[in-house]
Amino acid sequence: MTALSSAALPAAVLRAGVKRPARRVLPGFRLTLGYTVLYLSLIVLIPIWALFFKTFTLTWEQFWLAVTSPRVLASYRLTFGASLFAALVNLVFGLLLAWVLVRYKFPGKKIVDALVDLPFALPTAVAGISLTALLAGNGWIGQYLEPMGIKLAFTPAGVVIALIFIGLPFVVRTVQPVLEDAEKELEEAATSLGATRLQIFTRVIFPHITPALLTGFAMAFARAIGEYGSVIFIAGNMPMISEITPLIIIGKLEQYDYAGATAVAVVMLVMSFILLLLINALQTWQRRNLGATS
Repeated sequence: MTALSSAALPAAVLRAGVKRPARRVLPGFRLTLGYTVLYLSLIVLIPIWALFFKTFTLTWEQFWLAVTSPRVLASYRLTFGASLFAALVNLVFGLLLAWVLVRYKFPGKKIVDALVDLPFALPTAVAGISLTALLAGNGWIGQYLEPMGIKLAFTPAGVVIALIFIGLPFVVRTVQPVLEDAEKELEEAATSLGATRLQIFTRVIFPHITPALLTGFAMAFARAIGEYGSVIFIAGNMPMISEITPLIIIGKLEQYDYAGATAVAVVMLVMSFILLLLINALQTWQRRNLGATS
């Protein structure tokens, strides 16, 4: 009986029905997976479970009354409306800023690029106080706007401005690397075929950066929904007018209404999750269409 060569041995083993142990490229898979699950449970899953567990101590009538009171509904409208508007503004101007930083060279470019990250480094309370000092009636900017009937501080408009400030870096830093990695040969080919600059942007560049735009929009929107520190100073916190939902939750906690606070928090969590799920589904659909057309 002739001995099998080393090259024919794996095929012979498979024909004999003997399964070889699977080898993983990276060692320590079970250890890293266990650490990941443990970390995710401690940081995310257990706090969310505790949130729902505390809410379940309420009856359905108590829960419905807590989350649908006129004051809470007004805070929902302000929080989600201002967050959506601020994210849309950041979607447009974040794209413009990322485009300028990638495609143009000008004096002070590095300074502008560093200033984009300022909302990341600046404490949110400091940002709120600074914006209030600028936009209040006696502020550097507000003292010129209020005589013209434009009042920004202590109004819903101030909430939107604060949310735009803290959400802009998410769009810029998400779109900027995609623009840097874009293949300029495609733009040159489109130019050689007679395409205008608008056609190149709408048909070549924009489809390529759309997934990144949607990601930046989702991140800015999610950050704005839960923002607290930079908003409470400039919002004025007037019930039914400029009171955000996180402030409602803080107020219930200060009144020792823990179940009511978690009920409102659960509504915020579920609504945010649904909106982010829709955005991620849209992003996946866009990527599939982009891959099918390429």
